[in-house]
Amino acid sequence: MPGRKRKAAQIVKLIGLDDSRLPAISKRMKLGLSADEMIMLKNYFLSLGRDPRDIEVHAMAQAWSEHCCYKSSKFYLKKYLSGLRQEYVILAMEDDAGVVEFDSDHVYVLKMESHNHPSAIEPYGGAATGVGGIIRDVLCMGAQPVALLDSLFFGDLKSGHGEGQLDQRFVFNRAVAGIRDYGNRMGIPTVAGSLAFDRSYSGNPLINAGCIGVARRKDIVRSRVTQSGDLLVVAGGKTGRDGIHGVNFASRSVSGKREDDIGSVQLGNPVTEEALTHAVLEAMEAGILDGMKDLGGGGLSSAVGELCYAGGLSAVVFLDRVPLKEEDMQPWEIWVSESQERMLMAISEKNLPLLDAILETWGLDHAVIARVKEGSNLVIEFHGETVLDLDLAFMTSGPIYCRNYTLPEKKEFTRTQPKEPADLNSLALEMLADFNICSREPVTRTYDFTVRGSTIVGPLTGSIDAETHSDAAVVKPLEDSFRGLVLTSDSRPIMVAGDPYRGTLNTLSEAYRNILVTGGFPHSVVDSMNFGNPEDPGQLGKFVESLRAIRDFCQKFSLPVVSGNVSLYNQNRDQNIKPTPVIFMTGIIDDVRKAIPSYFTGEGNSIYLIGNEDGDLSGSCLLHHLGYENTSAPFVDLDELSSLRKSMDALISNDVILAAHDISDGGLFVALAEMAFGRSIGASVDISETNGGRPINKLFAESGNRVLIEVAPEKEKLLSSLVTATIKKIGTTLGDRIVIENVNMNLIDVKVEDAKRAWSEGLSKMI
Repeated sequence: MPGRKRKAAQIVKLIGLDDSRLPAISKRMKLGLSADEMIMLKNYFLSLGRDPRDIEVHAMAQAWSEHCCYKSSKFYLKKYLSGLRQEYVILAMEDDAGVVEFDSDHVYVLKMESHNHPSAIEPYGGAATGVGGIIRDVLCMGAQPVALLDSLFFGDLKSGHGEGQLDQRFVFNRAVAGIRDYGNRMGIPTVAGSLAFDRSYSGNPLINAGCIGVARRKDIVRSRVTQSGDLLVVAGGKTGRDGIHGVNFASRSVSGKREDDIGSVQLGNPVTEEALTHAVLEAMEAGILDGMKDLGGGGLSSAVGELCYAGGLSAVVFLDRVPLKEEDMQPWEIWVSESQERMLMAISEKNLPLLDAILETWGLDHAVIARVKEGSNLVIEFHGETVLDLDLAFMTSGPIYCRNYTLPEKKEFTRTQPKEPADLNSLALEMLADFNICSREPVTRTYDFTVRGSTIVGPLTGSIDAETHSDAAVVKPLEDSFRGLVLTSDSRPIMVAGDPYRGTLNTLSEAYRNILVTGGFPHSVVDSMNFGNPEDPGQLGKFVESLRAIRDFCQKFSLPVVSGNVSLYNQNRDQNIKPTPVIFMTGIIDDVRKAIPSYFTGEGNSIYLIGNEDGDLSGSCLLHHLGYENTSAPFVDLDELSSLRKSMDALISNDVILAAHDISDGGLFVALAEMAFGRSIGASVDISETNGGRPINKLFAESGNRVLIEVAPEKEKLLSSLVTATIKKIGTTLGDRIVIENVNMNLIDVKVEDAKRAWSEGLSKMI
């Protein structure tokens, strides 16, 4: 009828419909729910004796998405990771971020999450809002964010783009720009991370963003509300139609039609987030916050529901009070919008004037949108009309699947042996220029990794005119203490694709050694698990094997897993990505002034190799460079790594080590070259006494728990008395060339300058 007012919420007809018609409703409303889940929804409302309103259906879809309830992974996460705690962990797997003891008065707060699907559709916005979201995850615990990390995975930059895909160079450049702009404008240094390329990421890049913050132990704010009668205040950016169905989008693969999904990508505004950060920290300092949660995936729907349910309470929400970008938004759009830079705070009514004053000082939109109450049902009102009335337990818990999986077939122990090249010098330079090995300076230089003045070791280190990669970043988070955080983030997807269990162990071993060679001791683990379609038993089996590896490693080394993220359905047109578990490992260093450099410090010093080598090229960058796929992964001897830890502790305590570098991507040769680059100091090396067989294996194998160290000649006697691991002297630092011999044969003889040029120019033409 003309002029008739549209109701605030529309009825969605489910009861009485044949079950076969339900999937069409899910598709039309972009719910991302399966046929079985739609039947569960129908039966629930059948038990209530009514059809649902549209806002109720959308709310359930948000809560039941993979992003919010981890329905395909929760069973296995609990099975393998639930018991990995230590006494010094304050909060693990409970709130929006992990909380770990830093010293007697302070804690560090950390989290890593992926923003893969949005970045596949709109790389700049997807990557930028991934950074913004992870900052708020740390901030909402009451911590001051002090550093950012990222682990990025892209397709073949030389391949252009396939049908329905963005150009890979465009994706790469725009994603890096999004990370750069958000972090730099927030004034938070991006200090560490990793970068990898493989054809499997074409059409589905992986953007993993991590953040770490510091807070006084007494100031930690929980992601729950426990006081009935408290008010819920939304503050920060206004709510709009951007980001609607963002978490539903993460429960399926990329469609290939950007126009269908572009609205699911949020819009970021770091200027608003910086103001919000200051306001939240002021409110925290004033001690007026009873609970807090950021509005990320799922928007108000997830934040309000999870905040209340975690505290055993509920709320009445006044949805018409939410500050809007567009005044004609429907209730369901307001409720599920994932507009960025918003925080939800629980506060007593007596403290509201002080919070109002703080938020107004920073020019932030805010409003009281709910009152906490006893009871089990969440109620939403819109201009006096009840538009949602649902049981919180049913709404927020979501289904849990124990899907069938098949374990990867155990391959016979065979080693791929490529043909030995006639010219190892040329191969060495090729390897240094390979996208998976070459300098990350074109990326890291776009990030401000020195802002705040607390970065002691950044992603690039060495002389001003001759920098190299560091193994881990070192951050000094407190002004009056030299105690520091050691941060690293990485994955070995080539190895994981060949053997998920061994590949994940190799990832963990590398992270562990990165912290050891920087002078720290490993302290906690955060995982970010990026995998393909969980409905494929083979893909899920790889996920389970990766979790098993994390459990076994962390149990062995008494490391807690304090937070994590799972991103599934990473595929494009039935092409799954290489399974990519990212490990964000944090260490502690007692005195940042004693951080160990990753570059040769002077001429005439001795070079030692610690750890056993067996020449296994499985999963190596060399084989990937030569076109071999899924070539298994090397065995990881955890007892040997434990022995290495004890040896490194002894050497560091006695000031024996001048420099150290782990051996990983590119093997022994690349590790030597990177150590040479930091001060343009060459090396004369003889690998005759090392194991591994052929020269190509000795030079480029990435197997074993191995590190290189530089030692002054006068400390060599002390060195031999302290090391319990296998150790060999292989050379001396000198000159301006890298010379490597094997059984009286010259294998490599290149100028440091020429090697550095090849390494430096690999990515520079692409960014």
